[in-house]
Amino acid sequence: MRFFTVFSFFAIVICATTGQHCTTSPSNVPKTWIDMVSPCVQSVRAQIQEEMNASMKYLAMGAHFSRDTINRPGFAKLFFKAASEEREHAIKLINYLLMRGELVSNVSKLIKTTINVPNTYWKSGTAALEDALETEAYVTKKIRSVIASCDNPNDGSGFIDYHLSDYLTGDFLDEQYKGQKELADKLSQLQKLMGKHGHLGEFLFDKKLL
Repeated sequence: MRFFTVFSFFAIVICATTGQHCTTSPSNVPKTWIDMVSPCVQSVRAQIQEEMNASMKYLAMGAHFSRDTINRPGFAKLFFKAASEEREHAIKLINYLLMRGELVSNVSKLIKTTINVPNTYWKSGTAALEDALETEAYVTKKIRSVIASCDNPNDGSGFIDYHLSDYLTGDFLDEQYKGQKELADKLSQLQKLMGKHGHLGEFLFDKKLL
């Protein structure tokens, strides 16, 4: 086994350094284990794009609050973390499709190369938190739509994907609802601080986020 592993490694290195195309014969694995229906698959693929859109938006937020003229490191930390979490969600969905044998074609079209972020400026931390809460609510709604399409596919198959529905409900929706509550709490705290201390309240809240 160790000899085979070493041999494979050197074979890959030789192909990479010499520019040769190393190909293997395609496998002939039975397809009977693949049972996801097309509407469900397409919904999951679309959700991967939604997660990446949210990730890019949070990256823009993190970059905005990192600017020297804004200088809110606490907010930047919060949104950069959120960007990583959304990216992890996309990876989870990709891995799920791989597990179900459904990520075998059109992989290059899975993520759009150009992702539009409609807003790259937020006038305050309050505005950013409100935008983030709206974003999470939108993503939650889209996840529920994926579950609906997998519970009631419109292809006439009548196949109910219990496993995917349970996975999205127990893992994704649980995290979404907790995240929404956390953002709502932060927004409430910030509004109270700013109501009492004005712009100093945002400065104090930013330090708290650190």
